[in-house]
Amino acid sequence: MTGPPPDGQALKLRTVQYIGYGAGDFANNLAFSMASMFLLLYYTDVVGIAASTAGTLFLLVRIWDGIGDVIVGRIIDRTSTRWGRYRPYLLFASLPLLLLLVALFSVPGGLGDSGKLVYAFLSYAVFSFAYGLVNIPYGSLSTAMTQDPDERSKLASARALATSLVILLLAVVVSPQIATSDDLQRSLTITTAALVLIGIPLYLFSFKTAKEQVARDVEKVTLRQTWDTLKRNKALLLLSLSSVLFLCGMFAVETIAVYYARNVLDNADLYIVLVAVQVVGMLIATVLVPTVVRRVGKRNSYLAGAAITALGGGVTALAPGSNPTIAIVGFGILGLGIGAVNTLIWALVAGTVEYGEWKTGVRAEGASYSILSLSRKVGQAVGAAAAAYIIGLGGYVSSAATQSDTAVTSIRIAAGAVPAAVSLAAIAVMTVYPLTESKFRQIVAEIAQRHAGYRRDERSPR
Repeated sequence: MTGPPPDGQALKLRTVQYIGYGAGDFANNLAFSMASMFLLLYYTDVVGIAASTAGTLFLLVRIWDGIGDVIVGRIIDRTSTRWGRYRPYLLFASLPLLLLLVALFSVPGGLGDSGKLVYAFLSYAVFSFAYGLVNIPYGSLSTAMTQDPDERSKLASARALATSLVILLLAVVVSPQIATSDDLQRSLTITTAALVLIGIPLYLFSFKTAKEQVARDVEKVTLRQTWDTLKRNKALLLLSLSSVLFLCGMFAVETIAVYYARNVLDNADLYIVLVAVQVVGMLIATVLVPTVVRRVGKRNSYLAGAAITALGGGVTALAPGSNPTIAIVGFGILGLGIGAVNTLIWALVAGTVEYGEWKTGVRAEGASYSILSLSRKVGQAVGAAAAAYIIGLGGYVSSAATQSDTAVTSIRIAAGAVPAAVSLAAIAVMTVYPLTESKFRQIVAEIAQRHAGYRRDERSPR
C-alpha cells in the first residue's frame, strides 16, 4: 500500500480545501451548465435545427457518452502519478474541455442543413467525452480527500454552491444577449471564449488545493475487480437509478426555462428573475443541507428534497401566465428541492465507494463515480430530449413571434409536470436505499480495521 496517509477516514479539511474543491465545480459548470441551459435554444433559434431533431441528437450523444464514461472510469482507476490518481486530469484535460465549449457554440454558417447537423453531433459528442474526462476524476476527489461524512457533506455543499453561482452568472450574462443581440452567434462565441479565460485559473487552483489523502489497498484496479465491485454495490445502483429519474426533471427545467419565460409568461426578461429565484432556493438548500443531514440523515433529506421538487413542479405547471408571481414562487420551490437533492447526490455517492469496498475489498472510486456520472448523463439526455420532443409535438415554431396554445401548454408540461412526476418516482426508489448513517459509520470502522491489519502484515517479518 502506497501514497496517502492511513488515517484519511478521520481527516478534517481546511477552509482552502473546501474553496478549492468548489472552484473545480465552478469551472466544470462554466462548460456543463452553459450547454444544459442554452444549447437547445442555440440549436433551434440560431443554427435552425428542429426541436425534435435536436432531441434525437441529445439522445444519440448521451448513448455514446455513457460508453465514454465507463471507459473514462476504467482509465482513471488505472492511473497512478506523483500528483495522485485524479488531480492530473484537472491539470491536463481542462483546457481541451473549455476550448471544445467554444467549438460547441460556434457551428459554421456555410455548411448547409446536413453539414450543420453533422458538426453539431460531432462537436457535442467530443465535448461530452472531454467533460467526463475532467468531471469523473473531479467528482472522485471527494472520496479521496476524506472519509469523514460531515467533511464530505461540506465538500458537497461547496460543490453545489459553486453550481448555483454559475447558473446565476450565466443567466445574467447570456439571457440579455438572447433578447437584444443583433448577432447572437458572434455573442455566444465571444462569451464561451471568455469562459475559457475564467475556467483555467479555477482548475489550477482546485488542482493545487484538493489533495488526495485516503489510503487504498489496491493501487490499480483490474476490470474484473471493477465489475465485481459495481454489481455488488446495491447502494450505488439504487442511487444511480433514483438520480436518473430526478435529473430528468432537473434538466428538463434547466433546458426549457428560457422558453417558459418567453412563451408562457410572455416576457423574456423574466428569465433572469426565474433563474435568480431558483438559484436563491438552491443556495438556501445548500446552506441548510449539512444541518438537516446531521438531524435526519442523508437518505431522509434526499426524500424531503425530492418531495419539495415535486411540489415546485406542480406549481410551475399550473401557474397562470397572466400572474408571473405564482410562476416565480414555483421556480423558487423547485430551486429549494433541486438544490437539496443535487447536493445530497454528491454526498451519497461518496458513501457508496466505502460500501463497495466493504463488500469486495476493492476501492474503485473512478468506476463508482463513472456510474453516477453515467446516470447524470442519462438524466440530462432524457430530460433535455423530453423537453425538446414535448415542445416539438406541441407545435413549437422557432421563427414564430407567437406560439400556439398547444405549444404553450407543452412548455408548461416540460417545465413543471415532468419534474413533478419523475421526482415522485425518484422518491419511490430511494425508500429502499440501504446505506443509513449508522450503517455507514460501521462500514468505515470495519474498513479501517482491515487497513490496520494489512499494515501489521506488511511490517511482520517474512
